[in-house]
Amino acid sequence: MMRTRPLKVALLGCGVVGSEVARIMTTHADDLAARIGAPVELAGVAVRRPDKVRGGVPAELITTDATALVKRGDIDVVVEVIGGIEPARTLITTAFEHGASVVSANKALLAQDGASLYAAAQQHGQDLYYEAAVAGAIPLIRPLRESLAGDKINRVMGIVNGTTNFILDKMDTSGAGYSEALDEATALGYAEADPTADVEGFDAAAKAAILAGIAFHTRVRLDDVYREGMTEVTAADFASAKQMGCTIKLLAICERAAHGGSVTARVHPAMIPLSHPLASVREAYNAVFVEAEAAGQLMFYGPGAGGSPTASAVLGDVVAVCRNRLNEATGPGESAYTQLPVSSMGEVVTRYHISLDVADKPGVLAQVATVFAEHGVSIDTVRQQGKDGEASLVVVTHRAPDAALSGTVEALRKLDTVRGVASIMRVEGE
Repeated sequence: MMRTRPLKVALLGCGVVGSEVARIMTTHADDLAARIGAPVELAGVAVRRPDKVRGGVPAELITTDATALVKRGDIDVVVEVIGGIEPARTLITTAFEHGASVVSANKALLAQDGASLYAAAQQHGQDLYYEAAVAGAIPLIRPLRESLAGDKINRVMGIVNGTTNFILDKMDTSGAGYSEALDEATALGYAEADPTADVEGFDAAAKAAILAGIAFHTRVRLDDVYREGMTEVTAADFASAKQMGCTIKLLAICERAAHGGSVTARVHPAMIPLSHPLASVREAYNAVFVEAEAAGQLMFYGPGAGGSPTASAVLGDVVAVCRNRLNEATGPGESAYTQLPVSSMGEVVTRYHISLDVADKPGVLAQVATVFAEHGVSIDTVRQQGKDGEASLVVVTHRAPDAALSGTVEALRKLDTVRGVASIMRVEGE
């Protein structure tokens, strides 16, 4: 039997995502009620600019006092889609204190302060759900923390930012330079006026922290994630990648060390073989590749951003939280029992593609090879082209620690025969 008293939802933020959440709640009210077992009522919408026209949202629901809204006491679920650290953090903890569960899409806050939010939710017996914080509409958080809870996850690698994937895809398929591809992404609405958070990897790093924490049952903060942007990727890098049968993606990689005693989380551009499933992810789509001991290899693919896809993830969480409230239960909280340390980037072992500008004369290759050997980095392949006294030397290594590679590059820069290091890129997915 369906309960007649509605569950009340407060919405913090009514921008691209928030307005879609409000629209879906209104247009699919009957379906949502049937799925939950009780009606769901939009009880208030907190915004900064009350005069802005918001189609489908009754004017009487609009308020600029978000604090008063979450303190009402009759609110069952607070949906936070305003982003940023403050006032979002204070509003979420206030919601818990006044008896409401929270659904959030706030990746930055969860990556920076997820542990304290979990603690506040547990203290007050409330839910904290955040499927929309990573990869938009793609079901990812719930599979990791529920469906795969009985398995051991060893690696999570994926494309978690649509803007950067669109740019790199255009550079790959059309031969466009970075600036040209960024301009197209901006014109189509994929890139913000200030794209720094995307192209410098901040957005992906926040998502990597969240994914690593869930996958490895340990606390991983944003500061633990190595971050490298993709603004230095060039057409020449793509040409080299194609010669290797690869393409280039900005990847978020979270992995358990081979010995099992630590984890790493990193974001950086990388060459991946065209045979890898992530290589075929085009335009602004996201995809995440999960490697687990029992389940094997799994891939989650779909639109990673946008109003409707993100609202879909938000409403999925709202349904789950409302069901929990009807059953007087809560869903999974923080799982950080392993307390594994997060290793530095220097301990990460991977392959590298290094392009050097060198003098075109006898003995250069031998000098370069000696430097690699002295630092314990084994060379897989070498390609050399020269003309008019100048040459390019492309070295692809076997797997080696990042620290060893860094030392190698420093030593190479000191050679008289090396004019410069044109590019350094990791090779993943093999």
